[in-house]
Amino acid sequence: MKKIVNKLIENKETISTMESCTGGDLANEITNVSGSSEVLKFSAVTYSNEYKIKMGVSKDTIDKYSVYSMEVAREMSKCISEFTSSTYGVGITGKLNRVDKNNLFGEDNVVYFSIYNSKDNKYYTNKIRVTNKSRKLCKNDVVKEIKKTLYKVLDIE
Repeated sequence: MKKIVNKLIENKETISTMESCTGGDLANEITNVSGSSEVLKFSAVTYSNEYKIKMGVSKDTIDKYSVYSMEVAREMSKCISEFTSSTYGVGITGKLNRVDKNNLFGEDNVVYFSIYNSKDNKYYTNKIRVTNKSRKLCKNDVVKEIKKTLYKVLDIE
């Protein structure tokens, strides 16, 4: 994460996150790096549909595709980028080893994430199947995949 934070500082770019199932783990990883206050503008943990919608995600998108979908992850990433005027927004949603009685459809043990680049109006998306029994290990696996994608987006070797 240090290389990512340093690259953002070097490029005078910023990042914000809207996390659901990872519960702020990505923001935590960013803030573990000295100097991260120069690049992390804001982070929201939006566990409920209500707060995803309050942050700008369309209720229609949630109803049509499920809160556990790439469409919702994309909206989360763009909404958080626009809300904070950040260069990059990251949206993360998915199920980690549990049935959600409030959202009965959507694939189990799959996490969707999207990185929105506001400079180019471009999305970088991926989904990851989580296989660990431990929620903590699942979160670690998701953050690891997001870091790999950020390396590509930021052209870090």
